[in-house]
Amino acid sequence: MRDVEPDFWRNLRLELAGGRQWVDRAVVLAYAVATGLVVVGFTLLAEAASEGFEALRSSHAWAAPAMLIWTPALTVAVLWWTRRFVPGALGSGIPQVVRALDDELAPEQRSRLVSLRLSLQKIGLVSGGLLAGLSIGREGPTVQVGAGVMAHAKRWLSPQAGIDSHDLMVAGAAAGIAAAFNTPLGGVIFALEQLSRRRSSSHSALMITAIVLAGLVAVSVFGNLTYFGRLRVQQLDWSLLWPGLLVAVIAGLAGGLFSRLIIASMRGLPDRFSAWRRLFPLRFAAGCAFVVALIGLVADGTTAGAGYAPTRALLEGQQPGGEPGLYTLLKFCATWLSAWTGVPAGVFAPSLTIGASLGNDVAWLTGVRGDAAIPLIALGMVGFLAATTQGPITAFIIVMEMVSGQAMVLSLMACALLASGVARLITRPMYLELAALLFPPAQPQPPPARA
Repeated sequence: MRDVEPDFWRNLRLELAGGRQWVDRAVVLAYAVATGLVVVGFTLLAEAASEGFEALRSSHAWAAPAMLIWTPALTVAVLWWTRRFVPGALGSGIPQVVRALDDELAPEQRSRLVSLRLSLQKIGLVSGGLLAGLSIGREGPTVQVGAGVMAHAKRWLSPQAGIDSHDLMVAGAAAGIAAAFNTPLGGVIFALEQLSRRRSSSHSALMITAIVLAGLVAVSVFGNLTYFGRLRVQQLDWSLLWPGLLVAVIAGLAGGLFSRLIIASMRGLPDRFSAWRRLFPLRFAAGCAFVVALIGLVADGTTAGAGYAPTRALLEGQQPGGEPGLYTLLKFCATWLSAWTGVPAGVFAPSLTIGASLGNDVAWLTGVRGDAAIPLIALGMVGFLAATTQGPITAFIIVMEMVSGQAMVLSLMACALLASGVARLITRPMYLELAALLFPPAQPQPPPARA
C-alpha cells in the first residue's frame, strides 16, 4: 500500500516549494478572467450594435428603405478596414484558430491569425457588421477573440511552465464559447471535438479551470440564465417520432447544403461571381449587402443580426417573417450572403435560428401545433447546427444548455448525430476546409526533367 498511496506530505512540500509554478498558474487564470471580461464587453457591444440598427431602421417611415444604402455602405467600410489592417480577422475566426493550432505553422504566420491586437479589432468589426444589419453572429468570432487573449499569456510564462501556445489557444477559444453562450460544458466539449488534436495534455485540469473561470465571469455579469428560457416540453410520445426523424433528415440536408455553399463561396469557383469577388471585393461585398438589406426589408428586419429574438418567438409559439417556410429561406439566404461578403462574421447563432425555423416548418407541415411543436423546433436547432459545423456533440450540449432542455437529452443527441451523418454525405467539415485555405502548405516541386 505504501507503493500505491501518494505521499501526501512530500507532495504538499513539492507544491509549496514550486513558487514559479504557482506564478505561472496565476498568470493563466488571470488571463482566463480577462478573456471572460473581454467576451462580456464583446457581448454588450454586439447587443448595442444590434439594438442600434433596429433603432435606426424604425426611427422614421423612410428609414427602412434607407437601409438599402446604409447596409452596403457600412459593410464596405468594415471590409475595407479588415483587408487593410487585419486580414486575419476575415470571416468567422474558427478556421483561423484551427489553422493556428497546427504545430508546423511558423510563429509569424500564427500571429497573423491569432493575437491580442487582432482580437480587439475583431470585436469592433463584428459589431460594425451587426450595426449594418447583416445576418451574422458573434459566437464564432468569440472563439478567435478568446484564443487571441489567452495566447498573449505566453509571454509572461516561464520556460519551465510547460504550457505552450496550443494549450492556451484551445483554452481561450473554448472559454470564448463558454462565456458567449453561457454554456461552460459546451465550451469544454467544443475544445475537445473541434479544436484539440492532441491525445493528451499534461495541463488539462488547468485549461479546464480556465474555461470554467471565464464562463463564471460571464455568469456573474449576465446571471445564470438561458437565452431562450425553459422549454415547455411535456411527456414525449411516439406520435413525434416521424416528425422528429423528418426534422433531423431535412436539417442534415439543409445544413450540409449551407456548409457546402460557404466552402464554395470562400474557395471560389470558375464562375463570374467568384471572379468578380476576386477582382473587386468591395464592390462584390456591396452587392451582397444590398441583397441582404433587400431581404431584411421583405422580412421586416427579422433576418438582421444573430436571430435570438425570432428564435425565442418560435419557441414561444409565434411566427416571425410571415408564412411558414418563407422566413427559413430568407434567413438562410441572408446568412449565406453575409458570410460571402467576407466581413468578420459568425454563423453559429444564425444557424440556430435557421434550424428553429426549419423545425417549426416541419411541425406545420405535419400538423403539429401549439406546445407539441416546441420539441421539433429544438430538434431543428440542434440538427442544423450539427450539420453545419459537423460537431454533433458540441451542438447537442450547447442547445441543451441554452434552452434548458434536459427533458429532451436523448432526442437532441439522436437528432444531432443523424443530421451530422446526413450532412457528411454532402460536404466535408466546414471549418477544416476553410482552415486549409489559410497558408496552404507548399506543394512539392517535381524534379527537373533530364536533358
